[in-house]
Amino acid sequence: MDPIRIAVVGMGKIARDQHLPSIARNADFALVASVSPRDPGVEDIANFKSLETLLADGPAIDAIALCTPPQVRYELAAMALDKGVHVFLEKPPGATLAEVDALEAHAAGAGATVFAGWHSRFAAGVAPAKAWLADRRIERVSIVWREDVRVWHPGQAWIWEPGGLGVFDPGINALSIATEILPQPFFLTSATLSTPANRAAPIAADLTFRSNAGTPISMDLDWRQTGPQSWDIVVETDAGTLSLAKGGAVLTLPSGTVHNDDEEYPGLYARFASLIRDRRSEVDTTPFTLVADAFLRGTRQSVEAFDD
Repeated sequence: MDPIRIAVVGMGKIARDQHLPSIARNADFALVASVSPRDPGVEDIANFKSLETLLADGPAIDAIALCTPPQVRYELAAMALDKGVHVFLEKPPGATLAEVDALEAHAAGAGATVFAGWHSRFAAGVAPAKAWLADRRIERVSIVWREDVRVWHPGQAWIWEPGGLGVFDPGINALSIATEILPQPFFLTSATLSTPANRAAPIAADLTFRSNAGTPISMDLDWRQTGPQSWDIVVETDAGTLSLAKGGAVLTLPSGTVHNDDEEYPGLYARFASLIRDRRSEVDTTPFTLVADAFLRGTRQSVEAFDD
């Protein structure tokens, strides 16, 4: 079977660190083009200044990976779907929930695949954590996601603008794991969002959720962490405590610790290939809904200005 001809749209840090290596390692895909108005692209691969130019004048493509900021993603995805091109949406899948729903409907009408890729769900510890929790009574959940924005998003002004999510850009990774592994749905009960005086998006947030069974879930997000970074979920159950550390890579159960190799983006591309072959879409907006609820219901407080 011929490989899926793919173009990467948006050649920033995540594209170079994760998407390009994962495409190169997956025999189901062949990278045939990139799109960036400023980045020169990859050696020996055609680069185009716009997706419109690629679709009109470039090599034939079957799929794109959209690695642009979310604020501009809808128009690009819709343009590709109009041509029957399959679309991989980096997280978050868009700037609003409604536009993501519209893309899913658009893909169905075009007979194409749209895939909202939650990379943290493919971390090594997530699937076994979900299996272990399936028959447990969950008593309490704590999520601590603290990192240094200067390390992970240096100079990325878009992330502080409306639609960029601020600290929820990493925080949504934690929510993508929690909504995957916890056996019952949960919803927001309160939130405090701390926004720098010179920014439009929060730098920190404290949130509380409750599951349908009444289980309390706390979440601590902060982008001002220096030194060791914290990406931890702790679940207390009737059979002992489960913890996921390092963003889901390290799973600790009462019986011991399991630490496997990183499979996030390779797993994403394996899933994308499978969806394309089966002509199916996969668009779960549950983590995005919880973030939207935080902005809808959260109390806003202004904190000191922040500059990179």
